[in-house]
Amino acid sequence: MAALLLAAPEVWAQKNKTAAVMRLDPAKAEDAVKIMRKLQSSLKDDEDVVYWWEGSVYSRVPGEKDRLLFTYQAMNIRRSATVNDPEKGYGYRMVSRELLFYQDPQTKEIMRTWKNPWTGKEVEVIHIANDPVNSRPIFAAVNSANPYKLPGTFKDDMFLATFEVPLFYTNPLAGDYQEYVGGTYQAMEIFNFACDANDLLDANKTTAEKAIVAWNRVSKWLPWMEMGDRTGQLIFSGLGKKLKSWDDLPEVVKKEIKANYPTYVTAPPTNDERPNETSWTVFKKYIDAKRQKK
Repeated sequence: MAALLLAAPEVWAQKNKTAAVMRLDPAKAEDAVKIMRKLQSSLKDDEDVVYWWEGSVYSRVPGEKDRLLFTYQAMNIRRSATVNDPEKGYGYRMVSRELLFYQDPQTKEIMRTWKNPWTGKEVEVIHIANDPVNSRPIFAAVNSANPYKLPGTFKDDMFLATFEVPLFYTNPLAGDYQEYVGGTYQAMEIFNFACDANDLLDANKTTAEKAIVAWNRVSKWLPWMEMGDRTGQLIFSGLGKKLKSWDDLPEVVKKEIKANYPTYVTAPPTNDERPNETSWTVFKKYIDAKRQKK
């Protein structure tokens, strides 16, 4: 990926002066924020945008061959709203909900149960259903001396960007003595975006439709796998794109959403102030509710 990072936004902008009319300039902080907003969502307030991707999940255990455990279908539905600050200038806030459905690698059917090959136990599959997954506002400047700079680079007719997200936080399922026995969740998520530069910089377009996303995650075992302290980790790999509408999702995804996740037809309201959900917080609520029924 490093070999692709050849031209800074300012250089690309200089090479395209002839197209400056009605085009966003990545060298200007406010335009750079708008470019990122177009990639992530839409310049139009409260307009729903859908990203879809599909991929595979492998196990990695020392001394053991990697296993393909699941394939998956995933989506994130999002929207954004303009936020103006007297000191930080133009900005936006994005809100979203996300789903990931685990599939049988052979039949591609969405799984309801799974037989753990290490324990021999059949467990219930808990799909990723995080609502909300919201972002902090992004502004044209943190302060007057620190303007926003567009991450990534322009190469030929493409915009390329990589975002690594190291995760390290208290596991919601752990007890009250984590500093003594451990109990943190550690993972790495990596997002790679590729987008047609002309589509992205066209000031007449509110969103960049020709956007591709690759997603990878290295993490601990999923809690519903009931792996306890067993050594090992999961590797997620996937590729997808921004869709023109929710209707462009694969039929298997739309069918599952309509049947079991109807709120995911739209994004949350942009004034949503709920705390973000993760696979761990959702699973904790599921287990707590299940125990209360006993």
